[in-house]
Amino acid sequence: MNTMTWIYSRVQDLVGYTGPTTLGLTLMIGSVTCLFSLCCALILAYLDRRAEKLLCKEQGKTGEVIKLTDVKDFSLSLWLIFVICVCYYAAVFPFTGLGKVFFIEKFNFSPQEASAINSIVYIISAPMSPVFGLLVDKLGKNIIWVLCAVVTTLASHMMLAFTFWNPWIAMCLLGVAYSLLACALWPMVAFVVPEHQLGTAYGFMQSIQNLGLAIIAIAAGMILDTKGYLFLEVFFSACVCLSLTAVVMLYFVNHLTGGELNWSAKKREKMQQVAATEAEEQERLRRQNEDDLAKLQPKADDFGYRNKYLSKLGAQICRDGDSTTSLSSLFQCLTTHFGWKRALRSSSPAINPALPGWKRP
Repeated sequence: MNTMTWIYSRVQDLVGYTGPTTLGLTLMIGSVTCLFSLCCALILAYLDRRAEKLLCKEQGKTGEVIKLTDVKDFSLSLWLIFVICVCYYAAVFPFTGLGKVFFIEKFNFSPQEASAINSIVYIISAPMSPVFGLLVDKLGKNIIWVLCAVVTTLASHMMLAFTFWNPWIAMCLLGVAYSLLACALWPMVAFVVPEHQLGTAYGFMQSIQNLGLAIIAIAAGMILDTKGYLFLEVFFSACVCLSLTAVVMLYFVNHLTGGELNWSAKKREKMQQVAATEAEEQERLRRQNEDDLAKLQPKADDFGYRNKYLSKLGAQICRDGDSTTSLSSLFQCLTTHFGWKRALRSSSPAINPALPGWKRP
């Protein structure tokens, strides 16, 4: 976010004056980065589509249909994750948007120093996010990591609000907590919703976050204009407290429902292996049942084929023991369609030659 200010300054130095040209060049540079992001997204979509064909992912789909009404079926754990997301990011993004003037007024920083310290959150996040992501994957316990990140963020805001300590300490803690929460919170969605609802869940989570940020930004501006930065920091601390409450509730809900959000990585891997073994066993039993049913089906013989064909002709077909009741109608049907010689060749051995009206040729 704060990079655009630095780019504008560099463009101003190159052009030699401020004005629409400098602003236009700065926005053009930002547009180029957006186009680059779009190209990356298109390439990723192509690679994902190619992977589906190579790995035959279509065969593993359950056939579930994605519907917008899936929102009403979201679990309590997922709604608590939404609350954590909204309340936490409401205390980070609006703060960094208003933080530059805050550092200038309270700590007497120069504009350059204020921009630098305001950007430290994202600078720390760049290298620390992969590290924390690997740590969460190796250890698990996502709820504990989210709890640590929220508590650290609360301590950072309280330091900025009620102390005059070096703000670099608080902002560095905020950057670390911001990176840790992103790595631990967002993957939890995949643990509480089915695979066919993942897109709906993430999209709904993102929309709620943006709606919350819009409302919080308006409220933060009103508080800043009327009460000042102290009350603004208290407001941000209250948002983090709400997020902390949601984390504690999520911990107990997950514990009572036997969820896997706080499992260790080893336990999660073990349970996945057990689930895979059970799925393989069910598939084996299904195939075995199909084979057994196929063996139980009667094999078609010549008599069966003959009866099937004669039934299409309208003849009443009986088994060998009951042949005397309908042999006359069968013989008449055959003589009508094939003549008496072909009828004799096509009739079964159970036909009695001494039928009424039968004469030797």
